Amino acid sequence: MVKKIVLAYSGGLDTSVMIPWIKEKYGCEVIAFAADLGQEEELTGLKEKALKTGASKIYIEDLQKEFAEDFLFPMLMSGAIYEGQYLLGTSVARPLIAKKQIEIAKKEKADAVGHGATGKGNDQVRFELTYKALAPDITIVAPWREWDIKGREEEIAYAKKRNIPVPVTKAKPYSSDRNLWHISYEGGVLEDPWFEPKDDMFILTVSPDKAPNKPAYVEIDFDQGRPTAVNGKKLSPVELIKQVNKLGGQHGIGRVDIVENRLVGIKSRGVYETPGGTILYAAHQALESIALDRDTLHYKQLVAQRYAELVYNGQWYSPLKEALDAFIAKTQEPVSGTVRLKLFKGTCLVVGRKSVNSLYRPDLATFEKEEVYNQKDAEGFINLFGLPIKVRAKLKKM
Repeated sequence: MVKKIVLAYSGGLDTSVMIPWIKEKYGCEVIAFAADLGQEEELTGLKEKALKTGASKIYIEDLQKEFAEDFLFPMLMSGAIYEGQYLLGTSVARPLIAKKQIEIAKKEKADAVGHGATGKGNDQVRFELTYKALAPDITIVAPWREWDIKGREEEIAYAKKRNIPVPVTKAKPYSSDRNLWHISYEGGVLEDPWFEPKDDMFILTVSPDKAPNKPAYVEIDFDQGRPTAVNGKKLSPVELIKQVNKLGGQHGIGRVDIVENRLVGIKSRGVYETPGGTILYAAHQALESIALDRDTLHYKQLVAQRYAELVYNGQWYSPLKEALDAFIAKTQEPVSGTVRLKLFKGTCLVVGRKSVNSLYRPDLATFEKEEVYNQKDAEGFINLFGLPIKVRAKLKKM
């Protein structure tokens, strides 16, 4: 029997209704937990609201530093991009929220944790795999998989019946999730994959056609794969991400509109804004192109795809992800240097890269006269490299 639960709490309709519902169903104490991941949503009044709806107490934790240093930068270093476009902003946040939830549960001697994710999405998996990894015996409560409430209107009716304050704001025709890395939009009008999002939906970026007519140049410094400075100014991870978000947003960088494959087997349409992340990924890849040898770079690209799946699927705390982290950390040792990018009307173009560890040799790459590379050696190499093709062609002639 559940006696005390820590609920991941945002203050929105879902989690506000869940506090009294859990108390009625389980007859237990509910402790609310809200994570500040840089969503810049007003947290003032959240404590009063949680207590008014029945929580015994609420924790509000600023996790931005840990989010940037221990989650976003390692993911950036991995090169993980889900299905070629999604920079995983929502996916990578869930394990951190769940981790902190478990820490609070242990501190409060709670025997259960809960979340507001639906039974159709990926977040339920991300939360619960983290719970299982960090507290395998804890009870998990997921109201959307248990209650009889079918939708928003029934939630509002439930709230009003119990005098739970419901925000009287104009409902957005979609849902959104924001943090330091990005904003995601899905549901509502966006469920039609033919529907083009209205420009007033976007928050972090201007429309590319309304961006400045003059390009901007930005330089990003890296130290062993981690970005450290913007235009020569050293910044903390949180401030650095905020700075490149601002720069990218001003030039319409980082909008993505995709139909992705959820882990649960459903296709969903998502629209994302990741201006700073788009710049950092482009810069990081450019620096790796000169600092890593061919075999390591190519193998790391395979690892990046698998890493993206692990992040998307909520397997942050898994043996494979831990092992891949060790591989990635080794590959990042020479990835130090500077990348220059040109930002212009939605495009982010790498126009310069340099590193003391660069494997690029102008004396080898040049088409002019040089003394290092003997072009005659290529003939023997081609003969050996092409031997299987030649043998197969001869066999076909017989």
